[in-house]
Amino acid sequence: MLAYVIRRVFQSAIVLLIVGLVAFAMFRFVGDPVDNMLGQERTQADIERLRDRLGLDLPFPVQYWRFLQEAAQGNFGLSYRQGRPVSDILIERAPATLELAAVSGVLALFVGIGLGVFTAIRRRGTAANLIMTVSLIGVSLPTFLIGILLIYLFSVELGWLPSFGRGEVVDLGGWTTGFLTISGLKALILPSITLGLYQMTLIMRLVRTEMLEVLRQDYIRFARARGLRERSVNFRHALKNTLVPVITITGLQLGSIIAFAIITETVFQWPGVGLLFINAIQFVDIPVMAAYLMLISVMFVGINLIVDLLYFAIDPRLRVDRTGGGGK
Repeated sequence: MLAYVIRRVFQSAIVLLIVGLVAFAMFRFVGDPVDNMLGQERTQADIERLRDRLGLDLPFPVQYWRFLQEAAQGNFGLSYRQGRPVSDILIERAPATLELAAVSGVLALFVGIGLGVFTAIRRRGTAANLIMTVSLIGVSLPTFLIGILLIYLFSVELGWLPSFGRGEVVDLGGWTTGFLTISGLKALILPSITLGLYQMTLIMRLVRTEMLEVLRQDYIRFARARGLRERSVNFRHALKNTLVPVITITGLQLGSIIAFAIITETVFQWPGVGLLFINAIQFVDIPVMAAYLMLISVMFVGINLIVDLLYFAIDPRLRVDRTGGGGK
């Protein structure tokens, strides 16, 4: 087990280095931040002086090495647009994105699994068929269109929920939260549904498919033949074995919620790191863009690592293979 963990951690570190290199190299083609930072009356001397102060005149390998050294210490430099430490800006914006992602993840996970089990058990029922038909909306429509439709229905036509912003928030020692105010909770509803709908329908369909496959197995028929209650057969035997292959896909989908937050935050003008990244692209704020992509990479790699370890702990076949018990 220890050797497997060390190997996966090493592989994760290599992935982060490659992602950082690709991101840092890609931003060289976005534009020159000096053009946005200096006015029309700039001189060549002003340009050279600013490039020297920002370290943009250094060779690319030197810039990347400095970026890695600073990033390892949690320092991503100064924002070209705001002139403030990028880490401070991310800390200010992170609570909004993390709360939105948390609510969307819980919605996608629990509702997706619940509906997946229901539609598998009642697969010939009218309600199950209706749910499967409606779920095509979450799979087929793009995220931004779902958000616009929800805004039109619940904000413009009905006037029940706000169409943008985070609402009133409470500062808890540097962490701002909207969970403690009515307007904050209302503001969370539409963005969280928009962000979690695609993952919810995907998880639901995956759970349904796996559940139907498990219900056809011989040990399920044997359990029913023994006289076990249908509830016990479905949830103690079938659902437990259904979740083993679902864990990997579910973990990756929950991780992608952070990445998809860019679109949702743009539609609802949600003041999180996704909207910060969009604004950074417009102003060629390279430190902010690099820090954001590194943050997303760390989350994806971390979630993937946790999923692999959970999969290793849950599935005994993997442990047998690693110890050589499954070979000849």
